[in-house]
Amino acid sequence: MGQDSRAVRLSIFPLTGVLLFPGLQLPLHIFEPRYRSMISDSLVRDRRIAMIQPQAPGDGAPLFSVGCVGKIGEVEAMEDGRYNVVLEGISRFRLLRELDVTTPFRQIEGQLIEDDAGASLSAVERASFEREARNFAEAQGYTVDWDSVARLDDVSLINGVSQIAPFDAAAKQALLEADDLASRCELLVQLMAFFGRRDSDDGRVTLQ
Repeated sequence: MGQDSRAVRLSIFPLTGVLLFPGLQLPLHIFEPRYRSMISDSLVRDRRIAMIQPQAPGDGAPLFSVGCVGKIGEVEAMEDGRYNVVLEGISRFRLLRELDVTTPFRQIEGQLIEDDAGASLSAVERASFEREARNFAEAQGYTVDWDSVARLDDVSLINGVSQIAPFDAAAKQALLEADDLASRCELLVQLMAFFGRRDSDDGRVTLQ
C-alpha cells in the first residue's frame, strides 16, 4: 500500500455503516435533494463521488479518516428527481481536510491510497479465513454457496466480505483502514470470532 501524492477534490456521501471497496459495486437509492444535486453534478463532471462514514449522527458530523472513491456506472433517473445508481469502487482515499463550499453537499480534499490489486494470501491465511467464515455463517444461520466462494480470488473475497459483513460501524471502518490484504483478513477472522453470537431477542450480530 502507498499514498498517491496527488490531492483530489471529492464530493462525499457520508453514510454510517455503508462501505465501498475498490473493485466492488454498491447500489444506492438517492432521494435527498442535496444528494440528488450531488449525483447531477457528478454526472456532468467525472461521474465520481466518495463514500465515507461520519463519526456521529447529524449534519456536519466529523468524518472518519479513510473512505473510498466510486465511479457511477449504472444510473436510473426517475421522473421525480430520485436516482438509482450503482457505484463502482476505484480507490481508497485518506481525508486531508474538508472544504468550505456553497454546494448543498459536502466536499473534501483527499489523498488517494494505492492498494495492490494483485495481493494474495498465504494458503494458511486463506484456510483460516474460510474456516472461521463457515463457523460464523453457521452460527448466524446464513446460507452460503461455498463452491462459489472457493473460486473467488483473495482480494475479491476479503474485500467483498468486509463490505457486506454485519458488523458495527467502527468495526467496518477498521476493515476499510487496514493497511493491506493480510491485515484485513486477520482482522476479519478476529471479528467473526467475536461477533459470533445472534442476539436472542432481535437477531442482531453482537459482540460476545
